[in-house]
Amino acid sequence: MSGTRRRTGPLSPFVEHYRDLLRGLGYRSETIRGMVKVLGQLDRWMISNAISVSNLDATQLDCFLAYRRADDYRQSPHRRGLRLLLDMLIEMHVVAPLPDDPLTNTEVLLDDYRRWLIEDRGLAEATVHRYERSARKFLLTGSDDGSVDPTALTGSDVSGYLLAEAGRCSVGAVKGRVAEMRALLRYLFVHGMTPTLLSGAIPPVAGWRETSIPRYFARDDVDALLDTCDRSTALGARDFAMLMLLSMLGLRCIEIARLELDDIDWRSGHLRVRGKARRIDTLPLPHEVGDAVAGYLRDGRPHTTDRHLFQTYRAPIRGIPPDLLSDVVRRACKRAGLPPAGAHRLRHSVATTLLSEGVTLADISQVLRHHDLATTAIYAKVDLASLRTVAQPWPGALS
Repeated sequence: MSGTRRRTGPLSPFVEHYRDLLRGLGYRSETIRGMVKVLGQLDRWMISNAISVSNLDATQLDCFLAYRRADDYRQSPHRRGLRLLLDMLIEMHVVAPLPDDPLTNTEVLLDDYRRWLIEDRGLAEATVHRYERSARKFLLTGSDDGSVDPTALTGSDVSGYLLAEAGRCSVGAVKGRVAEMRALLRYLFVHGMTPTLLSGAIPPVAGWRETSIPRYFARDDVDALLDTCDRSTALGARDFAMLMLLSMLGLRCIEIARLELDDIDWRSGHLRVRGKARRIDTLPLPHEVGDAVAGYLRDGRPHTTDRHLFQTYRAPIRGIPPDLLSDVVRRACKRAGLPPAGAHRLRHSVATTLLSEGVTLADISQVLRHHDLATTAIYAKVDLASLRTVAQPWPGALS
């Protein structure tokens, strides 16, 4: 009995290229099998609808997905995978490039604003990203179609936006919004998009330095967070290494996200850190922190050509974003039965632990790499033993 030969479709020559692409992006084997299966279904659908590979586009993919839904397919349509396929075919010059969507006037403005922040103001990439994100949020407030007319902005728009932000943010965060808004309003005025400089409409932020007490984890709580990481898994090994860097060295989230493989000098036991204001510091790498990082590199780090030390585990594999650090800490808090907290609290914990061990504020400032000793002075308020020695007795208590 002769077998039935499977009909070759227009996508058949590209199956192996697609499989290699998915492997390179870090997708798991079972996920790749599912996505290649969907490609086979798309291949047969194209045959039945007489669609050539050169005519494949986003509209055709939407029609295919609608066909799958009509047939009540239970498995995921893998929309992301199909988009990757289309991008691959475009890059191989098999499919014509997609026409660019026309930019809204807001997108054009934000692109130019970003260039101004980098070229004229000389701001760091992380700062530019924050300023651009804040500008986008302000400009699109109340816009239904993504467009905005800067000439129509008023002082009431500015003050109303900041007052709304003040209702949901901390004092420190609102001060950040004010700085971001001042930069945007200065840009709009300098480039003739507003007839007046609207920064005068920004209300003052009520807040005084050194009025708050830094919140921190007790040493036992830090140990509890570390103990929640299952180091036998790749994810647990990564999270444990990141928590060790946060809790032992007091690194900032952005500093951990920026770490690259070449930043570790294993022979001398040092770590290169890219800090704020483009500052680069070399720190000693404690043995236990080095062990945690080595364990992650040996058993947990995905295979990738990306040089960032810490990688995501959801494809496409890439260096972690800074915000992931706080997500890791919050998940560890939940597992340990502790109130939720962000990653920066571990930086506070490093300072308060050193202070309790008798380390001076000047030395703590060096450990945390503060530019100004006044920034470190906030931790003096948690040194209760020293405060008691300078506190004056209440006169009524002596009688």
